[in-house]
Amino acid sequence: MAEAPIHEPKVNPPGILKRKIEEDSRLDDEENGQTNKLSKKQTSHRLCPYLDTINRQVLDFDFEKLCSVSLSRINVYACLVCGKYFQGRGINTHAYTHSVSESHHVYLNLLTLKFYCLPDNYEIIDSSLDDIKYVLNPTFDSEHIRCLDTSDKMSRAIDGALYMPGIVGLNNIKANDYCNVILQALSHVTPLRDYFLQEVNYASVKRPPGDSMFLLVQRFGELMRKLWNPRNFKVHVSPHEMLQAVVLWSKKKFQITKQGDPIEFLSWFLNAMHMALNGTKKSDSSIIYKSFLGSMRIYTRKIPATELDDRQKAAMLLTSEYQDVVTESPFLYLTCDLPPPPLFKDETVENIIPQVNLYNLLTKFNAVTEKEYKTVKEDFMKRFEIIQLPTYLILYIKRFTKNTFFIEKNPTIVNFPVKNIDFGDILTPEVKAKHKQTMYNLVANIVHDGEPGKGTYRVHLLHKGTGKWYEMQDLHVTDILPQMITLTEAYIQIYEMKKD
Repeated sequence: MAEAPIHEPKVNPPGILKRKIEEDSRLDDEENGQTNKLSKKQTSHRLCPYLDTINRQVLDFDFEKLCSVSLSRINVYACLVCGKYFQGRGINTHAYTHSVSESHHVYLNLLTLKFYCLPDNYEIIDSSLDDIKYVLNPTFDSEHIRCLDTSDKMSRAIDGALYMPGIVGLNNIKANDYCNVILQALSHVTPLRDYFLQEVNYASVKRPPGDSMFLLVQRFGELMRKLWNPRNFKVHVSPHEMLQAVVLWSKKKFQITKQGDPIEFLSWFLNAMHMALNGTKKSDSSIIYKSFLGSMRIYTRKIPATELDDRQKAAMLLTSEYQDVVTESPFLYLTCDLPPPPLFKDETVENIIPQVNLYNLLTKFNAVTEKEYKTVKEDFMKRFEIIQLPTYLILYIKRFTKNTFFIEKNPTIVNFPVKNIDFGDILTPEVKAKHKQTMYNLVANIVHDGEPGKGTYRVHLLHKGTGKWYEMQDLHVTDILPQMITLTEAYIQIYEMKKD
């Protein structure tokens, strides 16, 4: 009688055995919310004797949620013993086969966040697993978010290493440091961070049928929550899923394996996120525009051809074609032009690096300074007048110039204060009177090191809770004195308007 259960499947008619396998496989429909009576009968909630086999050191939820065997994204489970992903839970599925062959018994459904023991196929209910669930899907309440900019509390990873939430290294998969610095900088823009830390803020955004661009928003939100997670298992995060979405939606314009330009990525990313959030031309239509959108007037006038004599030029300047044309234009960042470096160096100035004050660069936007722009047929003079300063002002310091043969880098050092920068000095009195606040503090500074077209990028970030500055280059995180930041070859800067 004791051997009867062993031989029982062999005496079952083929139809019954087939139905049993089909019914077991239906358990794998949980990610679609499809539960059935059979699953409720077969699955019992109980404690598991295999919980001590879980190895938190190998768990990494930063990578794409796909089966390591079939590469399917449907119904994927993480083995909590070895960290690999497998599909399914029923008989003949990859997770079931792995559990039998390797004696790895504890699994987590990556979508429903439920734990199961295989091959016995029962759900595990145990509060000791909540930390794993939190690492996979960190959540923040409003009270926690309010304290982020005032807390100086360190967190401890599984290996005992201390880290500061928000100051977490990002993996450089191959050549994605140009993306990492932008993602790190944006994670310290307070309204943007607070918006994405709570998924409910953008969960109701509806996209047209067949459009999956909203995936970019979801991935950025996931990355933001992982960067600020106070209960991470490791002191670094991989932006793999975020960058996969970037490669897909930029149509491979931005790659993980090829160095790119951070300002091009920033410009594309902000506009793509604005569109994915159903943003319009209105300044308050998305969190992107609310944070970064400013406005300026552009005065453009044509220049008479140089070969004409003075009388002809004077006559042409009186015609309407050569008068100022005024247009209003929104902006997400301002482009600052560096003065050209000296062409010739003698023995005394050979080792001197040219320097310029930030305020000198900003005179471009004071509505008085003119700049010449040349086209193939015509030349123009332009003046820029800022009429609305954004809450967060992004400055792009143009270091690279391209010509027919090569890319040249301007090494000029920009001298800038880290605190209390008054951008009201470049506004006209009428515009300045409309602004309650024109003082800004630096919150992020992106630097390029090395040769043009190559080199590396790093970012300096201000952690408001501690008041300290940190330098981050991929996985390397160190604190830095603010005086040292001003000595670097600044490339992109983000300034925050001071509160009244």
